[in-house]
Amino acid sequence: MDKIIIKGAKPLRGTVKISGSKNSGLPILFAALLTDEPSIIENVPRLADINTTVSFMNFIGKKTVQKGSKVFTYQSKHYGHVAPYDLVRKMRASVLIMGPLIARLKRVDVSLPGGCAIGARPVDIHLDAFKKLGAQISVEGGYVKMTAPGGLKGTDINFRFASVGATENVMLAAVLAKGTTKIINAAKEPEIEDLADVLNKMGADVKGAGTKLIVIKGVEKLKGFKHSVIPDRIEAATYLLASAITKGEITLQNVCPPHLRAVIDKLKKSGLSIGERGNEIAAKWTKELKPINISTAVYPGFPTDVQAQWTALMCLLKGKSKVCENVFENRFLHIAELQRFGANTAIDGKCVNIDGVKEFSGAPVMVSDLRAGAALVLAGLAAKGKTVISRIYHLDRGYEMLEKKFKKLGADIRRVKSA
Repeated sequence: MDKIIIKGAKPLRGTVKISGSKNSGLPILFAALLTDEPSIIENVPRLADINTTVSFMNFIGKKTVQKGSKVFTYQSKHYGHVAPYDLVRKMRASVLIMGPLIARLKRVDVSLPGGCAIGARPVDIHLDAFKKLGAQISVEGGYVKMTAPGGLKGTDINFRFASVGATENVMLAAVLAKGTTKIINAAKEPEIEDLADVLNKMGADVKGAGTKLIVIKGVEKLKGFKHSVIPDRIEAATYLLASAITKGEITLQNVCPPHLRAVIDKLKKSGLSIGERGNEIAAKWTKELKPINISTAVYPGFPTDVQAQWTALMCLLKGKSKVCENVFENRFLHIAELQRFGANTAIDGKCVNIDGVKEFSGAPVMVSDLRAGAALVLAGLAAKGKTVISRIYHLDRGYEMLEKKFKKLGADIRRVKSA
């Protein structure tokens, strides 16, 4: 199992190109199942989750190949309807297979994904929505089995929580349903807008993406598409925080600044110098930063996927701060690992209270989940001495060429094979 070794306390300087969005690329890949025609998806990051999705597509019957940052899907007419546990367990986003297959095949069997390190993430919101669209659902032998013999029928779906995954799943199904579907209290993330752009390129009629109300008028058939995935706002935020925590100066290329507004505003308030020009952001540490409280929220609020990285920075700023997690339960697994660096923190329910320390000391630490892993990398980059990070396969799910990008910025970082 690979490990990352970092010798820290070096200010990072230079330019980094941000990759395409993982969280946008995954549903767009599944959207290709809605047509028999070939498609081309560009600016796709080379990640473990993308590899899993490509394997999933091929298993279902859609020939799919990734070449560099492009993914090609080919003409196909026959899909399987079973998504087995061995594939679903690798990636929770696999449940997005439900929407395209129930729409195309009128049946789908998907293994229940189970829990994960940052909470149960129940699929009941998805299933309730499919029931409203007319699907008949049963759970047998660990599988969700759905059928819609007469096809799906448009309806009003009011989410109790603005779930990104459920919004995407309903969009993927409703585009081929009969009549009009309204998603009320829809997720507003940029990734939702990107998926809507793809569906409309395919001939769908989707309006309102990026707002609380998405209206979808079903069509009979969809065509192939060519699309470039939006930049990854979570990767971009991680590198902005890297400039702050290492007291460095980093310019980000291939970014969409409006997608990062919540993070940029908090960093500016803390004292980091940030300039924006087109699709570039320049971040420079010029003075001691001050601690700032944050509470995570659905978009456009402060992203839960940046909470761990923000916490790492706050641990090194003089004074007290509080970080509250309102999106997922059990998303403070990184706190114990940050304490190994010397962080002074205490968990209080949904919040963690932080009393900043002067410096971190390198330590052996272990990754519990993707974003917690990013926080540990940032801590290691700031810490004096050597840090050894284990279970880095989590990082490979969401950060393309992480060591190479940080090394280009001047970090002493390397990946090693462990015995």
